[in-house]
Amino acid sequence: MDRLQKVFFGVALAVLVGWVLHVGKQVFVPIVFSVLIAYVIVGLARLQRRIPGIGGRLPTAACFTLSILGIGLVLAAGVSLIVTNVGKVVELAPEYQESLLLQIQRLAVFLGIEAAPTWTTLQEDVLSQISLQALVGSTVASVTGILATLLIVLLYVTFLLLEQRVFSDKVDRLSDDPGNVAQIRRVVHDVNSRIGTYLALKTFINILLGVVSWAIMSIMGVEFAAFWAVVIALLNYVPYIGSFLGVLFPVAMSLVQFGDLASVVVLMVSLSAAQFLIGSFLDPFLMGNSLNLSPFVILASLAIWSSLWGIPGAFLAVPITAVLLIILAGFPGTRPIAVLLSRNGELGAHEPALPLPAPQEKEA
Repeated sequence: MDRLQKVFFGVALAVLVGWVLHVGKQVFVPIVFSVLIAYVIVGLARLQRRIPGIGGRLPTAACFTLSILGIGLVLAAGVSLIVTNVGKVVELAPEYQESLLLQIQRLAVFLGIEAAPTWTTLQEDVLSQISLQALVGSTVASVTGILATLLIVLLYVTFLLLEQRVFSDKVDRLSDDPGNVAQIRRVVHDVNSRIGTYLALKTFINILLGVVSWAIMSIMGVEFAAFWAVVIALLNYVPYIGSFLGVLFPVAMSLVQFGDLASVVVLMVSLSAAQFLIGSFLDPFLMGNSLNLSPFVILASLAIWSSLWGIPGAFLAVPITAVLLIILAGFPGTRPIAVLLSRNGELGAHEPALPLPAPQEKEA
């Protein structure tokens, strides 16, 4: 097969895989999220084992239990926070309505529009473009779909954590060639170690960013500060764009609440400073160049996975691309592709395969 045929079949295969991923996103997205959550649990368990003094004495089961309980408490607190804030938004809706109308009227005056808008004209313009029945129906369907997906993800995570106890034996039986098995074990170990550690540290950094942002917004009197802190922490999983949106949303809220440009600017600068300091100093200090992905590749993967899977794809883009890089780097035939995807072209030496933990001590 000549080079042109290889390129043609490679492109055709990529298009086919992309089409399958797009069509089957309702199936693939929960599975991938489940795998990543399992990695976070495993990564947090490993970090607990590294705690000076007590880490080495903690049983593996205790580390996993603490990790699961911690994630469960965070999820429960997040759901409770969302439900509580929805009720508060309904109560404060009239105040926000007046403030928003005032900002719109100021903008109309600034732009030289002669007839300043009123709520009557705004409602007529908006309602003429929106079907409330369709809007309510789609909202209910979306909430129902999210809850169903969460239940499916929880089920998948449970079975994945149970499955890891026999995963080492499965790897040993993938091939009769000890060399191939060793190579596969090395790749699996690399994926488990790097992705698990990355997700655990990224989760810790995002929680810290959320706490700092909450403190800033609470000091400035921003309403729903805890809710916006959770939003900021979640959006920080999305590279580049997430940091921007994490500042934009609470700043837009403060504009409606305060109506004072000076307060809005102070809030924007403070939140941006928190994003910059944590993203530019703490993030590299803790994680370094653990994923070794080119910034352009990160941005391109964000665009590709977002187009395939929408908002979930934006959150999953970096971990999926990092796994692809590790797998491609682990085999001679695909190593050149991994070099192109890497930050500096250095993938590291082919170290010998590392033994996986014994079944009773499984951590990855």
